[in-house]
Amino acid sequence: MSAATVVIGAGADELVAAHLVARAGHRVVVLAQGIAPRPTVGWIPPALARALELDRHGLRVATDDPWAVAPLAGGGRLELWQSAERSAASIARVSPRDAARWPAFCDRMARLARFLESVYQAPPPDPTGTGAGAITELARLAWRARRLGRASLTDLLRVLPMPVADLLDDWFENDALKGLLAASAVAGLRHGPRAAGTAFALLDRQVGNRPGVFRPPRSNAAQVLGTLPGIELAGDARAVRIAVRAGRVAAVVLADGTEIAAEHVLSGLDPRRTLLELVEPGWLDPDTIRAVRSIRARGVVAEIEVNAADPGLAMPLVVAPSLDYLERAADAAKYGAVSPEPLLVVRPVAAARLAVELQYAPYSLAGGRWDERRRDGLAHTAIDLLRRSLPAGAGAFEVGAVRTPLDLETERGWPEAQAAHAELALDQVLWMRPTPALARYRTPIHGLYLCGPALHPGPAAPGAAGAHAARALLGATALRPR
Repeated sequence: MSAATVVIGAGADELVAAHLVARAGHRVVVLAQGIAPRPTVGWIPPALARALELDRHGLRVATDDPWAVAPLAGGGRLELWQSAERSAASIARVSPRDAARWPAFCDRMARLARFLESVYQAPPPDPTGTGAGAITELARLAWRARRLGRASLTDLLRVLPMPVADLLDDWFENDALKGLLAASAVAGLRHGPRAAGTAFALLDRQVGNRPGVFRPPRSNAAQVLGTLPGIELAGDARAVRIAVRAGRVAAVVLADGTEIAAEHVLSGLDPRRTLLELVEPGWLDPDTIRAVRSIRARGVVAEIEVNAADPGLAMPLVVAPSLDYLERAADAAKYGAVSPEPLLVVRPVAAARLAVELQYAPYSLAGGRWDERRRDGLAHTAIDLLRRSLPAGAGAFEVGAVRTPLDLETERGWPEAQAAHAELALDQVLWMRPTPALARYRTPIHGLYLCGPALHPGPAAPGAAGAHAARALLGATALRPR
């Protein structure tokens, strides 16, 4: 059988890459690495959905409404809705001043996020390139920025490096509202809201959403892509080695010893695992190895499944009472400790079942490793905080599965429990994501490409990195922005 293009991973990015390469006439084999399909989180670029006819094949996008609910210290709750007007009415109950400012804030953030949307639908420009293509890409980026207008461009350049706490303090007075918004900005990051660049992270969460919504939608995009014809999907097969001959990929070796002859390999695994574990030693120079090892992927999230007796808890609850609360929670993780008062994001997944994300539980613990005692401690912390945050008589809770950061790395392939594979930070975006040398999806090994969320544009637009990687392989043009 002829050599194939082998795609490692079966998330939205990997499957988009697989289908685009297959449509160009290549035989494509997808190795799902034994990871069960999960909902796709993030905005699917419309041009990508149209190109693959995802709507016709059953694409469903789900958004929470309200998208966030914060319990208030004095009783009651603050709700943020898909409708900016409805959110303003809820905000007015805690701060009429903040409610009056909410529409302008929503319009400003949505306008800046639309610039990111357009940037995310193209591969990152190469500021060091001298060819016509590199110059054209830089010109397109400059044109998109110029179209913002002088005032909005100045606003963008001011907002991107800001701590989200400073941004929110500029606009609002109510602690609960600022805490709720800041929780979206720091989601998945070790940083607290006073860290530089977290305002950019809030903008990233606005991408593809309605104004005033900072939680990414969920869809069945990966499941739909997995049913489309044209690719060979090997769900249980696991790649354990990428064989290299004379500087180019030659085969992918599976866990059972089978070799798949490979003309190209597109890996959706994180760069460290792909280049430092799967690739045979000796093919990368020391500078590349050092740069890959330096990619920051500091996960701080644990997951707890909870059965709740009270059906009234079926709401997207966020426990983040203030900016100070979040900053203290982040401080604990900074020093290798699980925060005793962490950020909690609670999402209903069934009639009486909740998925609880506990943030500021670091992957790397000071003075120990994740064990059963620490696992039980996570559950206790989450349940105790839920009880204290909800009205009296909220009902009983029963803990189900608890996944520590180590479990998330092992079960889902998230390096250091970082779902984005590389932290979203200003020095790890665009032509620096995940490193300047790897940002164009190609690796130093001929025929080996990276296509996962560690690459531009990251997790905000699942499928886009896969599309850009496929086009890098095929030498085609980028997605056309909507």
